[in-house]
Amino acid sequence: MVAMVSPTAGDARVNGAPFLAADVGGTHVRLAIVRSAGPAAPVEVLAFRKYHCTDHPGLADFIAEFLGGHDGAKIDRGVIASAGYALDDGTVITSNLPWPLSIRETRERLGFADLRLVNDFEAVAHAAATLDSREATRVAGPERPAVRGPVLVLGPGTGLGAALWIPRGERGFVLPTEAGQSALAPGNELELALLALMLKRQPHVSIEHAAISGPGIRNLYNALCELRGARSALSAPSDITAAAQAGGDAIAREALETFCGILGSAVGDMAMNYGATGGIRLAGGFLPQIREFLLHSRFAERFLNKGPMRAALERIPVHLVEHGQLGVVGAANWYLDHAGSG
Repeated sequence: MVAMVSPTAGDARVNGAPFLAADVGGTHVRLAIVRSAGPAAPVEVLAFRKYHCTDHPGLADFIAEFLGGHDGAKIDRGVIASAGYALDDGTVITSNLPWPLSIRETRERLGFADLRLVNDFEAVAHAAATLDSREATRVAGPERPAVRGPVLVLGPGTGLGAALWIPRGERGFVLPTEAGQSALAPGNELELALLALMLKRQPHVSIEHAAISGPGIRNLYNALCELRGARSALSAPSDITAAAQAGGDAIAREALETFCGILGSAVGDMAMNYGATGGIRLAGGFLPQIREFLLHSRFAERFLNKGPMRAALERIPVHLVEHGQLGVVGAANWYLDHAGSG
């Protein structure tokens, strides 16, 4: 992810001036006015609002409306957390947003002195990795890690975001990833059959596309309907998860059970691939909405099902984080760390 850097940036942490922090996802835009009193002080959220991505035709419109209701000091600096890849001209390549995103055009339209871009899950990792375990729900493993090590932060939403927080000094640094594009690795005969159906339509089936996202759950459900010779009666991911939890739709329930199993298996793979000995945070997305279902699913069983590596994975705590403002708080932390660079 390339950050847009302005030579006028650099004093947001020192003088405690408020600035904009935004978390832009494929479904929602979360905006906040934040500030920090000093290097050791936590970010303070002064104002916060959540929008649906279809509420406006572009990001600048969201920000203009949000700041229009702010009566305090002028806001002319900020950071945008979003999935995608930024080109040199400030345009962001992303498949999840309903409108084009350009950091440069947004900055110029709003008259900002400084506006930067950070990967969305890199931002979330800056906040989630350092949360106390008491602020989260344990899903698997011990309450606390045996050693201080890298923390994997991931969450399914419109896509699958994943980033690795690596300890270094007091704050650490974050490595963004595209783990959601890894190929699906089936763990049983049902998943093999589902993968075979999906491979008929496309040559590469990623874990994000096949299961671990909102659209992924829909793809699982549709594939199960085809496999079972049933009519596909549900289309929205939220309807599928709701029907699964209500218990009235057997295929919806099977889809959500399969989702939880694949999620556990994929998270176990990532834990080994990235050496996430410091723990795993399942953050953001819709996981808090299926919290009880997840806790009673085969997630933990599949997470640990890694042959001789089971003993190592048993020492890694997995927590579900339900903080609704993680994206903006993490983006703000990232900005305060990087505002003097450039």
